[in-house]
Amino acid sequence: MNIHYKNRSVRHHGAGRFLIAACALLLLASCQRQATLVALEGKAQGTYYSIKYYDEQQRNLQHSIDSLLDAFDRSASLWVDSSLLRSLNANATDSLDDVLHFLLVNSDSIRRYTDGAFDCRIGRLVQAWGFSFRQREELDDATLDSLLGAARATIAVDTVDGTFRLRKENPATELDFNAIAQGYASDLVAQYLEARGITSYLVDIGGEVVSHGVKPDGRPWSVGIERPAADRYSERQVQTAIAVHDSAIVTSGSYRKYYERDGVRYSHTIDPATGRPVQHTLLSATVVERECWLADAMATAYMVMGLERGKAFIDAHPDGPGTAAVYFIYDSCGTLATYATPAFQQLTIKNNQ
Repeated sequence: MNIHYKNRSVRHHGAGRFLIAACALLLLASCQRQATLVALEGKAQGTYYSIKYYDEQQRNLQHSIDSLLDAFDRSASLWVDSSLLRSLNANATDSLDDVLHFLLVNSDSIRRYTDGAFDCRIGRLVQAWGFSFRQREELDDATLDSLLGAARATIAVDTVDGTFRLRKENPATELDFNAIAQGYASDLVAQYLEARGITSYLVDIGGEVVSHGVKPDGRPWSVGIERPAADRYSERQVQTAIAVHDSAIVTSGSYRKYYERDGVRYSHTIDPATGRPVQHTLLSATVVERECWLADAMATAYMVMGLERGKAFIDAHPDGPGTAAVYFIYDSCGTLATYATPAFQQLTIKNNQ
């Protein structure tokens, strides 16, 4: 009996050690599975990118993301000589890939929605004013009228043998997707991260931001909105910070991209109606939306509209895309003033007036 009891005691002691070891392994595995912050920085599309995400596997996905952004540039960038967009504008091809088809169809949708405040057909106008890959031109009224004619000419998409084809009424029409492409690139990077099982991230490509989920401690991501600067060389300061999750945020402004001539400052924002840089008091427009391409396009549209027309548009489209969470910073007799919709105010966590 004593031997039997001893043997049982020994076997029980061995099982206990096994359970302790197993628990230790489970605890170690749990620690290893804890989501870790991965921060990536790089350059793409002529600007920076900053991507942060929490990943239990601690994967560095920078190489794949760089490849994705490089492929995007080969399709939609005006700064890449051999891009498909440059070939389309030069009438060397009429083929559209999936990226350009998406950008074109949605650009046209926003054009109609905003009564022409947003228009991707102004490529030659942007170039002529010196805000693209070409040098600024000397523009007289006749030249400007000619460029406006090309920017107003009809374009359409045909499907031929399963391939999207661009049809131009005027061969001189050139497309420019800079006001929507960067936002769409951010969307594509976000989709890539989610396809890899990453659900907490903040993607920022040149200020076009997409957020998803919250941090492991439950806190939301925060995004700062720049205070309009006196000039392009001024130090960057935060005007307002907002908490975001599962949304995109884009700010378009006129205070960094411009040139001065004869004492006049010319904004990079071109009004499709006049063919000229805008002249109004609105300094920046911020839009929060579900998709970054949409926030990007609408922020540009508001910069074309200006303060009063932009506010009237929001009032006229209370349930429309890009009108719920909007923030304007404008010049009021030499002093910075702001306008924010109620939905945007609810996101604010820091306000530096």
